[in-house]
Amino acid sequence: MNALSTLQLSVLAGAPTGAWAGDPDPQETAEWRDAFAALVEASGPERAKQILDALAEQARAQRIGWQPELCTPYVNTIAVDAQPAFPGDLAIEERLASLMRWNALAMVVRANHSYGELGGHIASYASAADLFEMGFNHFFHAKNEGHRGDLVFFQPHSAPGVYARAFLEGRLSEDDLTHYRQELTAPAFTQGKGARGLSSYPHPYLMPDFWQFPTGSMGIGPISSIYHARFMRYLTDRQLLDCTKRKVWGVFGDGEMDEPESMSALTLAAREKLDNLVWVVNCNLQRLDGPVRGNGRIIDELEKLFAGAGWNVVKLIWGSDWDGLFARDTTGALARAFANTVDGQMQTFAAKDGRFNRDTFFGQNEELKRLAQGMTDEQIDRLKRGGHDFVKIHAAYAAAAAHVGQPTVILAHTKKGYGMGAGQGKMTTHSHKKFESADLIGFRNRFNLPLSDEQATSLSFYKPADDSAEMRYLKGHREALGGAMPRRETECDIVPVPTIDAYAKFALEADGKDMSTTMAFVRMLGALMKDKALGPRVVPIVADEARTFGMANLFKQVGIYSSVGQRYAPEDIDTILSYREATDGQILEEGISEAGAIASWTAAATSYSVHGLAMLPFYIYYSMFGFQRVGDQIWAAADQRSRGFLLGATSGRTTLGGEGLQHQDGTSHLIAATIPNCKAYDPAFAGEMAVIVDAGMREMLVEQKDVFYYVTLMNENYAQPSLPAQVHADVLRGCYRFGRYGEAKGVADVTLLGSGAILTEVIKAAQQLASEGIAVDVFSVTSWSEVARDGGACEAAALRGDAVSMPFIAQQLGRGNGPVVAATDYVRAVPESVRAYLPEGRRYLTLGTDGFGRSDTRAALRDFFGVDAASIVRAARHAMR
Repeated sequence: MNALSTLQLSVLAGAPTGAWAGDPDPQETAEWRDAFAALVEASGPERAKQILDALAEQARAQRIGWQPELCTPYVNTIAVDAQPAFPGDLAIEERLASLMRWNALAMVVRANHSYGELGGHIASYASAADLFEMGFNHFFHAKNEGHRGDLVFFQPHSAPGVYARAFLEGRLSEDDLTHYRQELTAPAFTQGKGARGLSSYPHPYLMPDFWQFPTGSMGIGPISSIYHARFMRYLTDRQLLDCTKRKVWGVFGDGEMDEPESMSALTLAAREKLDNLVWVVNCNLQRLDGPVRGNGRIIDELEKLFAGAGWNVVKLIWGSDWDGLFARDTTGALARAFANTVDGQMQTFAAKDGRFNRDTFFGQNEELKRLAQGMTDEQIDRLKRGGHDFVKIHAAYAAAAAHVGQPTVILAHTKKGYGMGAGQGKMTTHSHKKFESADLIGFRNRFNLPLSDEQATSLSFYKPADDSAEMRYLKGHREALGGAMPRRETECDIVPVPTIDAYAKFALEADGKDMSTTMAFVRMLGALMKDKALGPRVVPIVADEARTFGMANLFKQVGIYSSVGQRYAPEDIDTILSYREATDGQILEEGISEAGAIASWTAAATSYSVHGLAMLPFYIYYSMFGFQRVGDQIWAAADQRSRGFLLGATSGRTTLGGEGLQHQDGTSHLIAATIPNCKAYDPAFAGEMAVIVDAGMREMLVEQKDVFYYVTLMNENYAQPSLPAQVHADVLRGCYRFGRYGEAKGVADVTLLGSGAILTEVIKAAQQLASEGIAVDVFSVTSWSEVARDGGACEAAALRGDAVSMPFIAQQLGRGNGPVVAATDYVRAVPESVRAYLPEGRRYLTLGTDGFGRSDTRAALRDFFGVDAASIVRAARHAMR
């Protein structure tokens, strides 16, 4: 790059040449600036940086109270003379982008003309189309024999544009496009063949061969992309898979950056030096209802935020048409004007025409007026922002792709609703879904589309001939980059699972030994990690509290992953369970960030599809901080068809005695039951848990089913019974007969159901009732949700007129005829979920832990909530009246 002159420095700084406002000695200032310019000219940028660093150090030493401003002038980071030559055919790429815009618009407007309730978004893609096209044509690499493929997170409201490109590529038909947001009425759903319905946003669950990553819930895409990039480093460092040539690209909105998840892991990306990560933030300056920062500037704010977090920031502000204006601006008038223009005003400029912008922006002072002399109103109106100029976009992308040592964010300045005529830049742009004939013809003219008036007004889709220059170009560039994308693949090798006796015999044959189910799980996990085939694929994850969960023995055994190894001697180095970090460490300890830990889990749980390498993550955490705290991320993981285990430790509202309200979980099983591909279990005993974990591993790694398991664990030590082999299948179905207490001829007088921590209270209650001459059947309900789903399926079959089978819970309880009392450590809605599927005529009474938690002993808590043995006895006596 050429050295900067004094004049250029003053322009970039937005200051008058040779002087600063309020400068007491302009001549001295000019001399300093001239000296610095001479240094750059003579010794180059690196030497100039050294001097600046030395001066900054001197200022700190003398307590001057100065530090460099993190916000740079409102101009492009990549200077004109540093731009690489554009490697493609600019005219063809612009025509292709125009076709994508049209077909995306036609898809959404058609749906709204036919069904006004369907909605859809045009404006976001209109602003981001050129950003997407640059990636598709030159940077987004798909998986092929020579490359394992980049990961691309697409801005969700831009999904129609991705569909439009897939249409030109031949991956989607015209009929498919006509069924946008019509997934239930599309022939593929109603008839099993023909046109498919296109989901509103990227949803792998709904389009499992197309979308890779769900981004529809704002903020989850950004944090997920960071942890996917880090997980690729993890796979490389552990020598499981070489991911060194691959990038993670994310295209996100500027309004989306307000979500806390978007920002929560920026420092991790910088700390881990994830130069395999590139974010493109589409700064169209508008959210759904209006400007993102009407009274400020979101690009300035984001630059400070990302730069402060340690990212490489590339500002993509102005298009090539502005280069001449900057070159003629010898006084820095443009930079000064931009420095004083807030985003709300920028939005107004986008919505107005060239005459308004001439009068309002260039009319601010004589310097700006002179710059605009000789330009027509139409030329002013056509001045592009950087995110709409392919030459500038390519320069930014190329710089980001080549950058080493830091993640990069490109802050791309665009117009929301770009090219949408009356809709461009309006407050209502996001909701602009219907167009009149004049609007459609205006759009056609704006982008010089090869459509007749009739084709434009009838919203005809347009696809060039296969042998056209545009189609050859589009397909040729994608072939060079590995083929079409997004594209989700699921082929991966089966991972053999050891026999259950190899790692869990101690749990199946516990013979009354005291232990907690958490400790039993950790023991199983340690044994699984020693298995030659499965062990390397296991990914233990904790947000924090590994020692609380008894996992400290794994520190030495497998180590904690660190990209730089361990640069210190830990305080406990002389102990057996000392802390150990290593570049090939297996444990992912994410610090106090549940959002980060679940994002890390999702990256591992989807490795089978993202990388073609099946991994098995076990994320263990305080159960209260899972579904309640990061439930939306878990929902997104379900959308992405994750495979793995979530372990809710210290679960239930009474098992974690002293921690109190915000730590005690009474609802996670209620929330888990709402996720269709989540199997949730609340085992009371180690043997039950072993059977569940074994089945889950086989289902995910051998049968390769798209399910994940939520298993709750307790920290309470109590006697663990052995588990007979004949009940294993019933454990998995959700309920088995644990035992009979007391004497009875034929059937018991009362049936007690219990799960998790409260089953031991149920057993005590049964023993008390038996001592009173009452016969009791006790059932362990390992999964309320699985039992309820079975009952629901039986009911649905009956409604369809299919052969009716008896719900499993009714079969299990069919031998009795007395009342049924159910008790859990969760809110009553959990056991209430099976009420409809019990045998007819049986009274059903449920006990649970509704309300807020408290700090006290387990005994006091169970008495308070009415789920202890005494309360269960009282409930049973009441039910028997």
